[in-house]
Order: sequence, then C-alpha cells, then structure tokens
Amino acid sequence: MTYEPEIRERLEADAKAIIGRYPRPRSALLPLLHLVQSAEGHVTEDGIEFCAQQLGITPAQVTGVATFYTQYKHAPVGEYHVGVCINTLCAVMGGDQIWNELSEHAGVGHDEATADGKVSLERIECNAACDFAPVMMVNWEFFDNMTPEKAKQLVDDLRSGKQVLPSRGPEHLATWKEASRVLAGFPDGRAGEGVQAGPESLVGLKLAQERGWEAPSADVDRERPEEPVKPEQIAEPPHEPGKPVPGEAKPGTQEGRNK
Repeated sequence: MTYEPEIRERLEADAKAIIGRYPRPRSALLPLLHLVQSAEGHVTEDGIEFCAQQLGITPAQVTGVATFYTQYKHAPVGEYHVGVCINTLCAVMGGDQIWNELSEHAGVGHDEATADGKVSLERIECNAACDFAPVMMVNWEFFDNMTPEKAKQLVDDLRSGKQVLPSRGPEHLATWKEASRVLAGFPDGRAGEGVQAGPESLVGLKLAQERGWEAPSADVDRERPEEPVKPEQIAEPPHEPGKPVPGEAKPGTQEGRNK
C-alpha cells in the first residue's frame, strides 16, 4: 500500500518545509515522524518508507528511532488519546487508582482504543506537571487534579462528542491527528490561548515577590559561545554499522583503547 497521490503531494511539500529548517536533513526525522502520524494516525510502513526516502537513510534507521519514542504509535489509537500518569507523585496521589478504574470503565488497556475509535488509553510515566497531581492528558493537553470519577466522566464526554476543554492551554481540544501535525512543526495558532501557568506553578514566584527575593545578576563578562551554530560546526552523522569510525579517536575512549 502506498499513499494516494494527493496525500503524498501534501506530505512531500510539508516534508520539504520541515527539512529546510535543519542544517543536516536527517535531523528532521523526529518531526517527519509526527508528520506521517498526522496523516494516518500512527506510523505505518508507508510512513517509515516515506521518511527514509525524504532523508536519504534506510527504513531500518527510521524504524530504530520510531520504536524508541513512545509518542510514535505503531497501531491505530483513538481520536482522543488519553494518558494517565502513574509515576511516583501521581501514583501516590491516586494515579494508579485512576488508571485501574478508567481502564475497567472504558474496557481497554494500555495503547488500546475503544471499539468506536473515539478514545484510547496509555499509562504515562510522567506528564511533567507534578504540582497538579494526579494529572491526565488528552492529545498532550493537561487535565489537572483528576479523580477516578472525573476521569471516567472525561472519557464518556469524549466518546459522546461533547466539547471538552483542558485545564490549561488552548480553548479547543485538538484531535490526535491535529496534535501530531502541531508536533511536526505546523502551529495551529492556539499556543497563547487559555491559562498558561496555574496558581500551583506560580507559588515560588509569589513568595519571591512577597519577600523581595531577586535572582543574582547575570555574569555579563562571562565568555559565551558564538550563536547560532554554523552548519560547518556540526559533526557528521554517526557512521554506518560495520564501517570504521571516521577521524581520530579521542584519548580515553573505547576506540582509543582498542587502537
């Protein structure tokens, strides 16, 4: 199976724009994987082949990256992909209970979608929002201070088509494919909408203002590297397996000891 001509034409135009942002084409692989995921909802064999062709690398190299990062899915997920944080703080605050009850309620497990294709669930190790624990995400938007009851209601609302808004962030909940396109580097214009930082995140700033605390002055005399980095300053991509490592071996490295 290959992409339909109109889909491939659109992907090629978007891929060209993405690759043009990087001094080395293969550096564009991560956003390209999000791009093909935005087309089909997950990373397919066609998507892997497309990325390899656009970057001049092998499908095996693309697969090695795509299977490393959990944001890339290899089977269809729901229109709304729901992540439940079960890492330490969220777990202590009830994350494990939320997962257990929500999974039973929806009738699906980790990275599985409901029969209607509306919702899928994922156990997430950290949502990077510990001050709002326990936390969930829907298509990478935050839902804070959750409970089992709120989690089940959220999934029911998503499946019934009700409008659902995140606790913080845009005033619109993107679909999985829409969110993947944003991650590919094509903004939807909603980055500045809604609450950006909740009260819990601003406690430290409030205390500093009340107590007159200030950050130390910047070391303006400190030598800084030139910016931006020039293409010629970027190292060549890693060598191909089975081929000798190019250049001189650095002292103390394994290559140096072997020589």
